[in-house]
Amino acid sequence: MNGKNGKIRAVGLDFGTTNSAIAIAGDGGEVSLARFTAAENSNAVETFRSILFFEQTAETGSTESVLAVGNDAIRRYLAASGNGRLIQSLKSFLADRTFDKTEIMEVTYSLGDLIAPILIALCTAAEEQFGDLPSRIAVGRPVHFSGASGVGDDAAARARLDLAVRRAGWDDIVFEFEPVAAAYDYASRIAHDETVLIADFGGGTSDFSVLQLHPRQSAAAPSRGYEILGNDGVALAGDAFDGRIMHHLVAPALGRGSRYRSPYGMILPAPTWPYTKLERWHHLSFLRARPTMLRFEELRHESLEPDKIAALIHIVDNDLGYYLFRSVEELKLALSDLESANFRFTDPPVAIDKAVARIEFEGWIARQLGAIEGCVDRLMAQVGIKAEKIDSVFLTGGSSFVPAVRRIFIERFGADRIRMGNEFTSVARGLALRALEADG
Repeated sequence: MNGKNGKIRAVGLDFGTTNSAIAIAGDGGEVSLARFTAAENSNAVETFRSILFFEQTAETGSTESVLAVGNDAIRRYLAASGNGRLIQSLKSFLADRTFDKTEIMEVTYSLGDLIAPILIALCTAAEEQFGDLPSRIAVGRPVHFSGASGVGDDAAARARLDLAVRRAGWDDIVFEFEPVAAAYDYASRIAHDETVLIADFGGGTSDFSVLQLHPRQSAAAPSRGYEILGNDGVALAGDAFDGRIMHHLVAPALGRGSRYRSPYGMILPAPTWPYTKLERWHHLSFLRARPTMLRFEELRHESLEPDKIAALIHIVDNDLGYYLFRSVEELKLALSDLESANFRFTDPPVAIDKAVARIEFEGWIARQLGAIEGCVDRLMAQVGIKAEKIDSVFLTGGSSFVPAVRRIFIERFGADRIRMGNEFTSVARGLALRALEADG
């Protein structure tokens, strides 16, 4: 099909836990990314937030809830002061076969019902900017989906994602591992053969591949540019780091570790399950169910520190997960550059202001870092290649900026072999090139 800038031959779709992106490859092999208006200003960005916001009818004046998608969902959420339901991290539910349906404002939705609007919005934006899109698309998938634990969970997650992509209008779908897609992007920059370790850190998964990469022979007619030597991954990344900040820094201010007096006069620790939910951003909105809120009110009356439980109720009842997430992200970004930084979150009656040292944060995420280290070592043993034989290590994804994450690879392969670039869009770029290869 012919787009506004010449013939579009291929499309790459990166549906992410936190952010998504869509790229097109033209007739000459050039890659372009769709651009979107940023959530909180008028700047153009190449990423699209994987978020839905169901605005309450009382706010819109209509008889039905209004659905906003992506960056616009955040704008509507901020304007509505949280009066609605913010749904995020939907990709994290793909492997959860117990998640069949959920009710939002008295309407029942399947997981596909929630994912499809995000993919449709990405497709629509790309068509508006580039023109008609071809029917073939390359879609990224993690090596192991977040939450996949039993036999068949990864296959079930891929089948769910396939169905959502078809609902968005595509029927010729090529799936590719996300670290392999990132390798396509990296291979477009090399001049000679390289043995490369690709590390792709998403919101819900960390994926690793060792590949033999070959430079593209022709922009217009690329040949297969890689040989996969091995893949592995773990179902944790940026969201898990956020959860540890929540556990150690935010949850205590909301009552974790407090005590309450039972109707029988016993002093008992506050239940931990609300705080386990709070550690997973995509579960926070589900705490807003009426039975849960009634239990929170009972706990507040029984608590020895009722102000903390009142703060928890305020966070959940006003659906302030996005604001908390933003404060956590700001802390992580600051600690990527500084040895210490302040975490600040204020929404009366909740006020948290605390200094955090980078070494303290690294202690909080030590178990997650150990899992990443173990996965990398397991992959290297699987492919049977010594570290000194790896020419380059390409790090992509948001958590690649975390110093402790980079240190894992520096210690094993040396700082001189670490490569970074297009950290948030390399998978989408590579997927477009992958689709171009599939197009022949």
